[in-house]
Amino acid sequence: MARWEPDASRRLAEAALELFAERGYENSTVLDIAKRAGLAKSTFFRHFQDKRAVLFGEDALTAPLVTAIAAAPVGAAPLEAVACGLDALGRDVFTPAHRAFTVRRRAVIEAHADLREREALKEVSLTASIGRAVARRGVPDLTAAVTAELGALALRTAYERWSELSNTDEFGDIARKTLSDVQAAASAV
Repeated sequence: MARWEPDASRRLAEAALELFAERGYENSTVLDIAKRAGLAKSTFFRHFQDKRAVLFGEDALTAPLVTAIAAAPVGAAPLEAVACGLDALGRDVFTPAHRAFTVRRRAVIEAHADLREREALKEVSLTASIGRAVARRGVPDLTAAVTAELGALALRTAYERWSELSNTDEFGDIARKTLSDVQAAASAV
């Protein structure tokens, strides 16, 4: 690939994923990733702070999720506003074209403790963003916090279900069903 080709972030993420799967996370360097992507090492660091960050684009999830929660109908209950956010992720992020990458990404993350740690930190940040978005809708703080935790649980579970190799359902459908399951489980406690 020529250096001038667009979408360096995606190219670097694809290259990292390939190398992590082939050689293991520990045996892949930033230089290896940049070379595989056909880019310079300095380009890598313009997009990511380290090799752990290459598979974790927070803005890819946070921005559409928070925007859709804010845009939910005025009278929507807190979890319905979160459902609007999950629908947006299904339309904008977790698309059928993105499924193969997601399946491979999930396998690599599950195989490496450093990447599992980074994934957990991402989930904490995303949960906090959901809570702030719900609170900005005028929801009391405790309700917003509980909604964020339930929404994050639904998101994580839906992501796991959607990224199974045998699954062909749309993310939005899975997320809505999962959110309903989470809500029912919370009511049963």
